[in-house]
Amino acid sequence: MGKLIIFSAPSGSGKTTIVHHLMGLVDGLEFSISATSRAPRGAEQNGKDYYFLSGEEFDKRIAEDAFVEWEEVYAGTKYGTLRSEMERIWAKGHTILFDVDVKGGVRLKEIFGSDALSVFIMPPSVEELRNRLIGRATDSPEKIEQRIAKADEELSYADRFDRVIVNDDLEVAVGEVRRIVEEFIK
Repeated sequence: MGKLIIFSAPSGSGKTTIVHHLMGLVDGLEFSISATSRAPRGAEQNGKDYYFLSGEEFDKRIAEDAFVEWEEVYAGTKYGTLRSEMERIWAKGHTILFDVDVKGGVRLKEIFGSDALSVFIMPPSVEELRNRLIGRATDSPEKIEQRIAKADEELSYADRFDRVIVNDDLEVAVGEVRRIVEEFIK
């Protein structure tokens, strides 16, 4: 078993952007592709952004104990971490990088303890979060409001993470994240 780095945040906080920057800055990191029961958004691709599974297939994998952890993040929409994905990355000698919901992040930290670094990406404000979600233009106004409502709950999880990084300046946030990740890997 190797190390893993967990990033969580409310939708629109910039965690995925930070993770993508980090991948280009630190050697030996590999992104863990999560499984989900939702449909692809925008240009998302199966096997690259997520493993898109039907609800039935997701439930079958749960029954087979194929997930390290999984959550029903929104009603009828599940996300999870496949054991096979983690084993694939560790077999290469890489450190696993996760971009997961807050409950999944807390659960992974509980499971892997000191082998895991958990990082919560904090938005500068809920209003800025709303502006970012509107600006990315991938969700309906109703879905955006659903994400904002969920953000209130997600923000309450921040203190359960090893580190909290406020993303009000992307360059500064990426620099802070790079520093703590490089320290952890050493």
